[in-house]
Amino acid sequence: MSFVPETRRRRTFAIISHPDAGKTTLTEKLLLFSGAIQIAGSVKARKASRHATSDWMEIEKQRGISVASSVMQMQYREHVINLLDTPGHKDFSEDTYRVLTAVDSALMVIDAANGVEAQTRRLIEVCRQRNTPIITFVNKMDREVRDPLDILDEVERELGMPCVPMTWPVGQGKQFGGIINLRTQAMTVFESGSERRPQDFDAIPLSDQDALIGRFGAEYETAVDSMELATGASPAFDREAFLAGKQTPVFFGSGVNNFGVMEVLDALVDLAPSPRSRTSSLVVNKQPVIKEVLPEDAAFSGVVFKVQANMDPSHRDRIAFVRVCAGKYSPGMKLKVMRSSKELRPTSVVTFMSQRREAVEEAYAGDIVGFTTHGGVQLGDTITDGSVNLQFTGLPFFAPEMFMTVVLKNPLRTKQLQQGLAQLGEEGAIQVFKPEAGGNMLLGAIGQLQFEVVQHRLKGEYDADVRLETSQYTGARWITADTPAELRAFVDAYPLRMARDAADTLAYLCTSPYDVRLAQERFPKIHFHPLREHAGLSLGSAG
Repeated sequence: MSFVPETRRRRTFAIISHPDAGKTTLTEKLLLFSGAIQIAGSVKARKASRHATSDWMEIEKQRGISVASSVMQMQYREHVINLLDTPGHKDFSEDTYRVLTAVDSALMVIDAANGVEAQTRRLIEVCRQRNTPIITFVNKMDREVRDPLDILDEVERELGMPCVPMTWPVGQGKQFGGIINLRTQAMTVFESGSERRPQDFDAIPLSDQDALIGRFGAEYETAVDSMELATGASPAFDREAFLAGKQTPVFFGSGVNNFGVMEVLDALVDLAPSPRSRTSSLVVNKQPVIKEVLPEDAAFSGVVFKVQANMDPSHRDRIAFVRVCAGKYSPGMKLKVMRSSKELRPTSVVTFMSQRREAVEEAYAGDIVGFTTHGGVQLGDTITDGSVNLQFTGLPFFAPEMFMTVVLKNPLRTKQLQQGLAQLGEEGAIQVFKPEAGGNMLLGAIGQLQFEVVQHRLKGEYDADVRLETSQYTGARWITADTPAELRAFVDAYPLRMARDAADTLAYLCTSPYDVRLAQERFPKIHFHPLREHAGLSLGSAG
C-alpha cells in the first residue's frame, strides 16, 4: 500500500511572531474557519472563563501569554492541517526552536503598526537555517498602522528574501476598506465584528472599477497605485523559490475581525509543502552514515520534539509529542526508543485539539501524535517500529545564559523536588544541572520568566515549594575530549565546575566569559560546545 496520497494531503506548520502581534487570535480563527472549534476564546479577556483554546497552562491564563507550544489538528478542503502554536515570549525561545524542527513551513504574523520586532528576528534566523518556507500575514490593518510598502520593505530587509503580495489593503484604521485579492482578482470588503464568517464579507470583482471607485474613492485608487508599485518591484510568485525559503507570499488582514484569515488558510493548502524527507544518521560498522528518510517509507519513524508533564493535572501524565517522519502509525503498534533500544509501551496515543485529545486511529508523516508515557522518553528521541536503525538529527539545546540555585523550603519534600526537576528537565522547560561535587541543583535558563514558570509548576504540580537564589555561574559549555584520559585530566583539574544535565551530558560551568578561554588554553584537546543536539550526539562547534 502506498502512503503517498495520505502524506501529500498533510500540511504541518508553526505560527511564529513577536508577543502581541495577534498570533494566538489568528490560531483561534484558523481553527474556527476550518470547523475545528465552534467558538473562539479571547486571550485578552483574562478574567472571563473562556480563554484561548491553545493556552492551557494556569500561568498562561493569568498572564494572557503563551508559554507552552500547543498542537492542534484540523481538516480543511480534504487536507489534514497540523498547526503548532509557539510561545512568542523570548524567554521560551528554546521551545519554539524545537517546534520549528518539527514543521514543514511557518506562518509569520507581523503587527502592521510595529513591523518586524526583535523576537521575530530570532525565529526568522532559525527558519533561514533550515530553509523553512515562510508565509507572512500582516495583522491589525483595522488600526492606525504603517504604510504597507514600508512594511514590505522592512520584511524583505529582515528576511533577506523578496516579498510577493498575494493580497493588498485598501486604506487602514478607520478608513480600512478591505483587501484586494490578487489570486482571485476581487476586492473583499471589510466589516468589523468578530462574529462574522468569511462568507459574510462582500466581494467585488476588480473588473467592476466603477463600483469600487464609487464606494471607496481615493482610498481605492491610492491602494491600486501602491499595489502596482509593490508588484512591479516584486518577482512573480515562484513556488520552487518559496519552498526553498527564497521568497515569502504576503497577506494582509485583521485576525480579530476574522478578516483576511480565509485567504491564509487557502494559501496553506495551496502553497505550503506536504511533508518532506528528513535527515537521519545510521551507525554502520561503528561509523555514522547520513540517510534521507522519505515520508512515504514503509517503516514507521518519528522524532520527539517536545515532552510536556501534567497536561492533565488529575492524571499526572507526561506526553511525548512526536512528529511522524515516515510510514504509518496504527494503534497497538510495537514501538522502540532508538537511544535506549527499549520498547515503548504508551498507555494511550492521541492527536490534539489543544486540551482535547482523541485516540489516534492512524497517523502518517507530518502528523503530530502524543504518546502518554511514564518516563524513558527524552527530547530528541527517535521512535521507530523497530524495523529500522536510525537516529534523527538536528534538535538543538542551547547553553543557558542564566543560572539559579534551587533551595527547598521543606526538606521533607526532597523526593517530590527530585521528581519535578527530573521531569521538567526532560521536558526542556528548563535545563537542570546536577553538580558532580554534590550540593544544590542548578537551574539554567535562557530567560527570567522560565524560572518563574518552573517555580510555579514545582509548587502547583509537584507540591515542592522552592526558593531560587542567585548563582555565581553565568554560563555553561558541554564538553567532549579526544580521549578518555584527557577528559579525566580536565575533570580532575576543575572538580567544582563539573555538572551533568538531564541527558547526563557533562558540562563545564563558567563564572565569566574568560573562563572558557583560560580552560581552553590550558587543555587544548578539550572541546567546549555552546550547543548540543539530543543526548550528546553531534555536539555543535566549539566556542
